[in-house]
Amino acid sequence: MEPLAHLVSDALDAKATITTTTDQRRALDGADFVIVTISTGGFDSMAIDLDVPARFGIRQSVGDSVGPGGINRALRNIPVLVGVAEDMVEVCPDAWMLNITNPMASLTRSVCRQTEVKAVGLCHEVGNWSMDLAIALGKPMEAVTPTVAGVNHFPVVTALDVDGEDGFAILADMVAEAGGLGALAPHPGRPEGEPFSHLDFVQRHALKLTLLDKWGALPAAGDRHVAEFVPWVLTEESHWGADVNISLTSIDTRQEHQAGYVADVDAWLGGTKDLQTWQSGELPALVIDSLVTGDARHLPVNVPNAGQVPDVADGAVVESICVVDGEGIRGRDVARLPAPYAELVRRHVAVAELTVEAAVAGDRALAGAAFLLDPLAGRGTSTGPRRWSTACWRPHRRGSAVRVADRTPPPAPPAP
Repeated sequence: MEPLAHLVSDALDAKATITTTTDQRRALDGADFVIVTISTGGFDSMAIDLDVPARFGIRQSVGDSVGPGGINRALRNIPVLVGVAEDMVEVCPDAWMLNITNPMASLTRSVCRQTEVKAVGLCHEVGNWSMDLAIALGKPMEAVTPTVAGVNHFPVVTALDVDGEDGFAILADMVAEAGGLGALAPHPGRPEGEPFSHLDFVQRHALKLTLLDKWGALPAAGDRHVAEFVPWVLTEESHWGADVNISLTSIDTRQEHQAGYVADVDAWLGGTKDLQTWQSGELPALVIDSLVTGDARHLPVNVPNAGQVPDVADGAVVESICVVDGEGIRGRDVARLPAPYAELVRRHVAVAELTVEAAVAGDRALAGAAFLLDPLAGRGTSTGPRRWSTACWRPHRRGSAVRVADRTPPPAPPAP
């Protein structure tokens, strides 16, 4: 990463000073901004997150935000992020933590709950969806203005303006143009849309467009993420989401993607591939620029609720459009959720609160309660919480280890 950082700095004539260290406190000392993007346990742990629930009849399309995978990932990462924040309190107490690690809501909440560190969770999903829609409509991204209320990877767009027009009506017209919602499901002879066409857009966003039709709003995250928040999507009856164009991402596929990213870095450093220097769509640089210069931006971010999502308790970390400027970060809108979304969001907030408490206290019973309360994890075919594979750890303290203990599950059910 160090030679890549030098390469990017030179390409942009940024004249950045770049140093690297494996000493956490040295890295944090005097920082103004701390960007955290980690995966404690890596793919080895994530494989357990996916494989063990699958033996109990629970299949996850992503497994990093909610459900058994999200809870287990939170239990691994929370002690680490809280440890980073505790060091920040001592060596850079005025710094912002910009968290890009999943599950974003639980992890950002743990830092805000346990320390005085200013923490914000930054995710590209709302921005990517807005850009995707803008391209399909042949408009600049600035033409798409959503109002958002929800949690990360389930950020519900309660209103949508597209160049002064009702964006929901535009989406309904795009679905009608494709032949209706029923035409979006895979079927023999289904035409495939050209990349970034109207048809391609509605096929790739079939689940959220179905939710828009049912509940009058839609979550602006990838359908693979959204599926894990809605209990009736990832079932055998829906062919594990295939009926709405959702595929389950395996560890093998993730490893292939990572190998591609590593190959890109090697090629950039070796001079055999043009270096990417355009904006990535990620938010840290924009947030830092607005906080430092005072130039206001309206961005989708995850911060403690201060009334911007009235359906959720204050203090819970929610995702909404916020104003970011020299005064800090604050909600732009007050947006109420349609009743079905409000109930789902409250349930997932409750699971996140239990998960944070379990990770901080080292309480295995609370972790089991979080599993049973979660709409996806609680659907397992086990006879009780003691049959689950859950994280086993000591109460949080700096330097404490986190390990995964796998309980032997019952025989696997027949594959679908």
